[in-house]
Amino acid sequence: MSILKVNTIQDKGGNTLLVSDGAGTISSGGLMTMTPAFHAKRTSGQTGVTDNTITKVQCDVEVFDSNSCYDNSTNYRFTPTLAGKYYIYGAVLGANDAFSNSILNQVFAVIYKNGSQYTRNEWAFSTNYLRYVTPTVASVIDFNGSTDYVELYGQVDSTDGSAVQFYGSTGAEYTIFGGYRIIGA
Repeated sequence: MSILKVNTIQDKGGNTLLVSDGAGTISSGGLMTMTPAFHAKRTSGQTGVTDNTITKVQCDVEVFDSNSCYDNSTNYRFTPTLAGKYYIYGAVLGANDAFSNSILNQVFAVIYKNGSQYTRNEWAFSTNYLRYVTPTVASVIDFNGSTDYVELYGQVDSTDGSAVQFYGSTGAEYTIFGGYRIIGA
């Protein structure tokens, strides 16, 4: 019987794969984690959204941001610093400002990569107008680890051109944006 006693296992390039604390707890050294990862939300309505116009969603509160790769105050974008495949998701609760009357004709949630539409989900109601709806959108996206970025956009089309918004709340999460690196892909 052979026993190998080590606290750290590294690959040939010196990258840490596994670390033991000496008490039986093993953690990965970064390459085996699903990071960078983030989850952000709106805690109030994003008003001033122009009816039937694609608009960047400003998820301004970070629930978590493992590697500080999400900008929640200026560009509202995720720029991961590690190349790989990422699962990116978003949800946009579109509504008229007053949350009254069933006047919504359609609502979109769109993920943009590097300034261009990448994945889109559209809810169109024809003549069955709604008061509010939350389309979700998700995709697996390749990132180069330096300049690639993603942003969440939305569009709310009301039947009468009234004021619309992306709804947010301090309680439940309605409008969200997030993602994480997929290990093994």
